[in-house]
Amino acid sequence: MHVYVHRSGDLGFSLQRPFRNGGSSRYLTISFLLVHRKFSHLPGRIVRKLYNRRRRSGTDEVKGLDLTDPERIFVARKTRMLLGQYPEIELVCVTINKMTAKGEKGRDWGRVFRHVNRLVLMERVRGISDVMFIPDVRSVKNGNGISLSDHLQAELWFDLQADTVIENRPRESLKTLNLQFIDWIGHIVWKRYEDDETAAYEILKDKVDLTPWWETLSGYWN
Repeated sequence: MHVYVHRSGDLGFSLQRPFRNGGSSRYLTISFLLVHRKFSHLPGRIVRKLYNRRRRSGTDEVKGLDLTDPERIFVARKTRMLLGQYPEIELVCVTINKMTAKGEKGRDWGRVFRHVNRLVLMERVRGISDVMFIPDVRSVKNGNGISLSDHLQAELWFDLQADTVIENRPRESLKTLNLQFIDWIGHIVWKRYEDDETAAYEILKDKVDLTPWWETLSGYWN
């Protein structure tokens, strides 16, 4: 299995002023694409189709925040069709409300990122022998240099007694179509909460695990 991870929203905590007017985003969405190796080429086709519509090459990356309203609708419709045809492909988007974050650990995005990855991935990958973990290179490390994949691997082996082996392959989204794809999906979900833009979200909401997990994380904040 290949697991791609990306995030939408900034990491700031300047919540006293409005977002885009001196303040930080109120929400952060961490998005996951879980796909069997033999289907891993399929999400990238949606990226290529959008680039063809724009008549531009993949060497000039289009970020989620660059998508127009019609382009978000296009991506959502194509993704819905893809997931209907290939149930083996799974998308998970975890949206965090920063205003519920409490204490020092609530503002340590390294800890939050690890916690969310553990909640999403442990039960999904524990029965799989080999997992290629492909986060966007912006993913953080611990101050001691231990990577997120090391934490996941240790929990799988020692806490869950699983035989799963994780291969860590951080990549730049510019060079990885599937990271661009999950960035776009995450941005669609993030905008539903941050900007109350729902058109593309409504197309996807029954095909993607879109649970707003600040309730799930409430125990973590405390």
